[in-house]
Amino acid sequence: MINQNLHKQPTALDSATHRNLKLRMPVTDWTVAADLNAMFVAAAEFGDVCREFPIVFVKAGKEEDGSDAIAPIAVFGLVQNQNLYLTGERWRAQYMPAVLRAYPFCIARIDAERFAICVDTAWKGTSVLEGEPLFTEDGQQGELLKQMTPYLETLEAEIQRTRLVGKKLLELDVLRDMRFDATLPDGRQHTVDGFLTVDDKKMTELPDAVIGELHRSGILGLVHLHWVSLGNMRRLVDWHVERSAAQAPATTGAEAANAPTA
Repeated sequence: MINQNLHKQPTALDSATHRNLKLRMPVTDWTVAADLNAMFVAAAEFGDVCREFPIVFVKAGKEEDGSDAIAPIAVFGLVQNQNLYLTGERWRAQYMPAVLRAYPFCIARIDAERFAICVDTAWKGTSVLEGEPLFTEDGQQGELLKQMTPYLETLEAEIQRTRLVGKKLLELDVLRDMRFDATLPDGRQHTVDGFLTVDDKKMTELPDAVIGELHRSGILGLVHLHWVSLGNMRRLVDWHVERSAAQAPATTGAEAANAPTA
């Protein structure tokens, strides 16, 4: 999965073209994710994600049948291009979503059956002089690529499985527009919208047979993890206020001296 705010120059790997390409691994400077205010998360990682991030749903293009594709995402920031889970170069949460952990690798789907393994060649950790080689001298996969290939294949399978979860929620018509309103310390109102959430009232109105099916398929458990995760929106508000205060220009001594008095 390619994210334009992360993968600036995703390039499909070729054993001839990239015979000498090396990567300085592991990634330690996560400022590459500074513009990410959200990221796709797979259903298999909801249990870890819900402890630290709000999980919401978004429309992500169209399915082959013309219906909306629904994808779950972890929210990182309250405004565009804001990642509150970064402190300098450091990722401040204990968990990092699987797509981000794969960086600088990613997958580009060619068709329903095939995909290509890519590397973000814009990343400053790419080199022809130092790092871990992606290919051997005779064009075979190097150790790094051997390790990453099964990880990416598993991740791609989980992405496709997660698409089915979104498709089921859409079919059941249990999604609704989400709006989160917060009052900042200075009294200003901040609204976050553009996301979808699972409507608890619509869920309780589903027939028992459907609820049983959702339970057996694991989707009901995912919905509950989604609801639990929404409590993390408060954390984002607190971090947003904290960062805004830190970035506010300090009043100089001269400005303070010339400030009007009551």
